[in-house]
This record gives sequence, C-alpha cells and structure tokens, in this order.
Amino acid sequence: MKINEELCLSCGECLPYCPMGAIEMGDTAQINQDECVECGICIRQIECPVEAFYEPAETMMWPRSLRKVFSDPTAKHENTGVRGRGTEEVKTNDVTARFKRGYYGMALEFGRPGVGTHIGDVEVFTTTLAQAGIEFEPNNPLTYLMEDVHTGVIKEEVRNEKVLSAIVEFVIPEAQLEDFVGKIRGAASQAKCMFSWGIVARYEPDGTLPVVERLAELGIDVPRNMKVNVGLGRPKGED
Repeated sequence: MKINEELCLSCGECLPYCPMGAIEMGDTAQINQDECVECGICIRQIECPVEAFYEPAETMMWPRSLRKVFSDPTAKHENTGVRGRGTEEVKTNDVTARFKRGYYGMALEFGRPGVGTHIGDVEVFTTTLAQAGIEFEPNNPLTYLMEDVHTGVIKEEVRNEKVLSAIVEFVIPEAQLEDFVGKIRGAASQAKCMFSWGIVARYEPDGTLPVVERLAELGIDVPRNMKVNVGLGRPKGED
C-alpha cells in the first residue's frame, strides 16, 4: 500500500483503522512498509476525503504478495483456492472427513490483528513437529512455503514477510496427545511471536468428549467459546 503525499491532507482520519499501526503521521501520512501486511483495510474501510491510498501493482510482486493473500480476506491463495488465510481448517471435518476416529486435529494460529507474525517465526514449531514425524496438512498455504515438509524448514525468501495471521495444521493419534502437548509447550518457550492453539475432537457415540478431561489434567482449560459442528456432512464424516 502507498499514500499519495501530494493528495494527503494530514487529517489523521486514517490512523485508527490500520490493524498493524503501520500508518504513521509526519508532514503527511506515510505507511511503514515493514509493518504493513497488505490487508487492504485502508482502501476498503477508510473514507479518505481525497482518496490518497492506492495499491501499485509493483508492490505485489513475490514474495511480498504473500502478505496480501495471508492478510486480506478478499484475496485468494493460488495453491489452495481459498480466501483469507488460505485454509478451511480441520474444524470443517464434518464435511471433509480430514481425520478419523482415534485422531485429533490440531491448528496452531500465529499472529492476530494488531500483532501479526513473520512467516519465519513459525519454523520453531514446524521443525519440532516434523522431527516428531508429523505430516502437515497438504491443502494449507504454509505447507507450500516449506523448503522440505519432512524437516519443516521455511523457504529463505519468505521468512521475513509479515502477515496478519497464518495457521499450521496437522493430525495426531489420540494416544499421543500428552506427548505433543509437551512438544508444543517446548517450542512455545522459544517462540518469537504470539500464537493460539486449537484442538479438534469428535464426540464419542455416547455424547462424551474425553479430550476435555485429558486437557484439564495437563493444566489446559477448554474455553466456553469452543465451536461445535453438528455433523451435516454425513455420511462422509462417518468415514
């Protein structure tokens, strides 16, 4: 994103809108290109009285173009064909049947509006998981950015690109929950960014959800705002 300084009135109306605080005020408003994640909010939401914001085509060349597809919900990922962060996530399991009974889906989401993350910041987690034998969700844009999915190493040319948020997805056997909680906690102690952690589990036929008690024993409280899919994807979801 750019601001036409010849048009800018220095009114400051745009400053509260940027989720990354990338708009800075000097003699005119300017965009900190290191902090800008190309989310497009400044063009879509700000009613600039002189329409000073614009997006020159040359700013969207690789690898900076990654910022837009990971941060702008109207942009579509080339590899997955999905808008936003480029993944439908494991929580759509009742439609996609991504994991079967006896397994948990996991999603680690890095960054958030106001914080963001550099793509390279996820590597401490992806390398840890790869060493443990994890197979990363193939239909996820972060997987395409790995040099080698067997090592979890992120490609050098994309490491410094900053995005609003990105998700790492994978599946583990239910029996290995405690082991992977330990691995993720170990990686978190070395993390340079904020992340949230989601676990996707299937209810048992008797209506119980044993993972909640297992997590409580590990000192993890399940939030009350957890999402519940009602299983409209059957019969595929029963595979």
